[in-house]
Amino acid sequence: MSTVDLNDRFVFDDPKYLQLAAENAERYANGNPFPHIHLDNFLPPDVAEAVLAEFPKPADIDWHNYNRQTEIKLVCADETQFGPVTRQLFYQFHSIPFLQFLEKLTGIDNLIPDPLLRGGGLHQIRRGGLLKLHADFNKHDSTFLDRRINVLLYLNKDWKEEYGGYLELWDKDTKFCGDKILPVFNRLAIFTTTSDSFHGHPDPLNCPEDMTRKSLALYYYTNGRPKGEADGIHTTIFKSRPEESFSGVMWRLGQDFAPPVLWRTARRVRERYFKRTIQKRG
Repeated sequence: MSTVDLNDRFVFDDPKYLQLAAENAERYANGNPFPHIHLDNFLPPDVAEAVLAEFPKPADIDWHNYNRQTEIKLVCADETQFGPVTRQLFYQFHSIPFLQFLEKLTGIDNLIPDPLLRGGGLHQIRRGGLLKLHADFNKHDSTFLDRRINVLLYLNKDWKEEYGGYLELWDKDTKFCGDKILPVFNRLAIFTTTSDSFHGHPDPLNCPEDMTRKSLALYYYTNGRPKGEADGIHTTIFKSRPEESFSGVMWRLGQDFAPPVLWRTARRVRERYFKRTIQKRG
């Protein structure tokens, strides 16, 4: 059982985080091919160790299992299945001090966290798993806020380069890779999300069978976004690299046809629900 208790310990109250943000804001803005950064030894060592100790194995909890040509991974967004330190850490990632850190680092004001963890939570990839290049969905499916920032905390001790699993950041045409981030222990990756911010780890993991690629994923939103970034409403957009292609009628329907229809339907239902609620209150 962990001796770390975050109930009365507020990690991001430490002024070093705002200083870290101020010192790295220019580096973030100049990230290639889009604004991004990675920061090593981000959490206090005992907190990072405690979260790793709690991280559930593939058979320990009820994971959502993605298994298709564009992504092979396990995801859990149910915080009741998180360990106590992990659960409290997620709350602190949603706190005002962390939002202030993010805003100072990225230059994006009025960021809003997502306690629903849509697409986020615990991520785990076994040997052979992958996540092809993609740009993330750009609107939250419940709040319809605009997705602006991805935050990924890696928890992989003794991770070697030959295992792969790099977070790769590619240009909008997926012609070249601007940066590759190895998912080593207690490394935080942060990047701006738009309809052109293609990223992933597109090659199958080559780690030993008894190892997995572990991460915590959190996403941050604003109410609106710059006009130059607006590109309608879309779900995840997968894109192939120059030497690969995706095939299959079902994949093409799922990528190009179903998501826009589902998005429009969900939005209409949501708007009608709010309209009826307002009318009843009136």
